[in-house]
Parts: sequence; structure tokens; C-alpha cells
Amino acid sequence: MRAADGTPIYARRARGGATTTALFCDGIACDGFVWKYLWDDLRDRLSVAHFHYRGHGRSGAPHDEERIDVAAHAADADAVRRALGDPPVVLVGHSFGTQVALEAYRLRPEGVRALVLVCGSFGRVTYTFKGTDMLAGVLPNMLSFVTRHPHIGRALWAHVPPKVALALAKLTGDVDAARVNPEDVEPYFDHVIHLDFALFLRMLRAAGEHSAEDLLPAVSVPVLVLAGELDSFTPPQVSRALSELIPGAELALCAGGSHLLPLERHGEIKRLVLDFLARRLPDV
Repeated sequence: MRAADGTPIYARRARGGATTTALFCDGIACDGFVWKYLWDDLRDRLSVAHFHYRGHGRSGAPHDEERIDVAAHAADADAVRRALGDPPVVLVGHSFGTQVALEAYRLRPEGVRALVLVCGSFGRVTYTFKGTDMLAGVLPNMLSFVTRHPHIGRALWAHVPPKVALALAKLTGDVDAARVNPEDVEPYFDHVIHLDFALFLRMLRAAGEHSAEDLLPAVSVPVLVLAGELDSFTPPQVSRALSELIPGAELALCAGGSHLLPLERHGEIKRLVLDFLARRLPDV
């Protein structure tokens, strides 16, 4: 399918137990690896669908290089909804996908039955990454350097072996080494090295500048917020603030969980999401 500006967008769908469809929205550079288990876990109850962001995976580079902000990806999510035949949807977002899901809801709340927001924030993420605003401070210089020296940036970005990157993530505690299967995470590192580094940084900057805080009090569908106790990318206090600003939202804090909850604790996440759907959408 194609987005409104003509950018080719890849989407996939699997029919499941209902017409209502869980539409998965990724983190930056993730391309669906984090939904490995939840994709199958939800199919007994819902249909499932997923798309690649513009400039990611099987989707094309954005026709307009400036259209890589949260609103652009939310518009693509809406275009995917329409291409699927516009079924009722549960928007499921992980990390950056939480912001995309919220903006997709803002864009067209009609037909959205619920939101499931995993390890994400309503915005300004570069100011809360690892509990500080350090990333917001260094990002402009990084982007300036990569813009002026694209070959150097690309060389540095693409020559970190995936296994080394995974080892570093385990060492720093960004991945729960005791619970995550390395084979589940390696696709992320394999994909990252092929992603345009400047695009990655510009998307990260856009995520840091975006906020949906004004929308949250007006959200009128059931919302489940899932957070990891040890998530350093999206600290749990950010998820708690998100849940407190949405009327009637539920917060589940997973003890010992990191940013990769859907992979590390897929059994627990399955139980939490299916219980939420059974209680809040009993007609589905």
C-alpha cells in the first residue's frame, strides 16, 4: 500500500478470533521483532496486523524527507487501518510506538476500541531516557556531525557486530540476560545496521520534541499501560505518569522487567493483555 504522500508502506495481517484487529506500532528501528510472541498470543481473540515505518524494513524511504515525525507515522497507521478495510482496532504500541498509537487515536478515534501501551511515553522521550535529559543535550550535535560527515557516521553505525551490541546491552542492564533469548533480540541489531543512521537520529529528535500530554485527559477508550520496573529507556515513573493522566487507565508494573517486556516476559504479558481485553472489551 501507499501512504498519502505516495511513500510505499509494508503491512501484514493475520485473521484471528474476531474482526477487531490489534494493530502493532513499533519502536524506532524495531520492525516487529518485539511482537514475536504477542502476535500469536492475541490471534485466538483478535485479528492482528503490523506495518513497517517509512524508511524501515520493507517500507520505502519517505518521499518527503521531513515527514518522519510522530504525526507522519500516525497518518501511516491510519492509512493501514483503511487498507485493511477499516475494522475496529486495538492500537498496541511499544516504546516510540506508544507515541504513534496516541497520535493515531487523536487523528481518528472512531473505531479505536482500546489502547495497549508498552514501555512507552506520551512524549519528550529524549528528556527522560535513562532518567536524565542528557540525550536531548547531545542529540543535536550527533545529528549535525552525521549530516556533515555521513560516510563516517554510517561506518561507525554499521560496523558494530550484532553479537557485540547485544553483549553490551546485557552488560548495561538494558536487556534482562537471564530472561531474554538472544535469538529473539538479534533481528533488531541485524536490522539497525541497515537503517539510515541520519533517519534514525531525526526520528529520535522528533520523538523528543513531540508530546501528546494535551490529549491524555480526553482519551475515552480503555487503556492498559505496561511498564518494566528496571526499564532505563522509559523509566517506570514515566509510564506511571502516562497512566495517571488518562481517565480510567490501568497500569501493570512488571517486577524486574526491562524495555523488552514482550520478549522477556511474554507469558506474563499475554496474561495481562488477555485479561484486560476480557474485562474491558467483553464483546470481542
